[in-house]
Amino acid sequence: MSGEPKHQFHLVEPSPWPALGSMAAFILTVGGVLFMHDNPYGVGTMGVGLMLVLATMFFWWRDIVREAEYQGHHTPIVQIGMRYGMMLFISSEVMFFVAFFWAFFDRALFPAGGIWPPEGIITFDPFDLPLINTLVLLLSGCTVTWAHHALVEDNRRDFMTGLGLTIVLGALFTVLQAVEYSHAPFSFSDGIYPSVFFMATGFHGFHVIIGTLFLAVCMWRGALGHFSAKQHFGFEAAAWYWHFVDVVWLFLFVAVYIWGR
Repeated sequence: MSGEPKHQFHLVEPSPWPALGSMAAFILTVGGVLFMHDNPYGVGTMGVGLMLVLATMFFWWRDIVREAEYQGHHTPIVQIGMRYGMMLFISSEVMFFVAFFWAFFDRALFPAGGIWPPEGIITFDPFDLPLINTLVLLLSGCTVTWAHHALVEDNRRDFMTGLGLTIVLGALFTVLQAVEYSHAPFSFSDGIYPSVFFMATGFHGFHVIIGTLFLAVCMWRGALGHFSAKQHFGFEAAAWYWHFVDVVWLFLFVAVYIWGR
């Protein structure tokens, strides 16, 4: 009895993953610097750093899943802390995209030469492929919400169906984005409009890929019997992230594709 916990907080055990993750990020950064300076060891160093980063992610998240599913450490109070952490993470991501929107509007509202888009730039028709992509992403937001509500109601069949549809729609969005890039009438180095366009939409596409992988892991965990109606923060965090991706795309579609023309 004296060894039982007297509180609902989770006092984590010593872990090697923070130290390994820091070392991996440092090696990856050094490799990137060497690569950009045409050093012959750049690619190899980046590869080692990337593999260590991926290994850190896998083993660290494996331990967290064990804490949640098998050890019972994720009590309601611990989950509150995780929710605040996810909120802060998404807030930092919002500010990341604010920088791109800031650059876009700064140039669009005060363009050099008084012309926006810059002379010679042919923009995309927003009501062609971009509109289809918007509908695909909005539909995926509906399916992930359906999956969430199904899980809360302990309907695992609809949960897995909605989650699978969301993953398919996320992959479809990525494919359509690649098709759009292949038909771009400008390149990254053609000026401020193309550079901001590709940085903003490209990083958003990268976030879509990350979110799709996030949901795919949740589906794999769901197939293993993880998550319950009362304890499913892993999936809830993925759903929050996916809705964030949806909202950012709406701003990109309205600001860059429609207004930016």
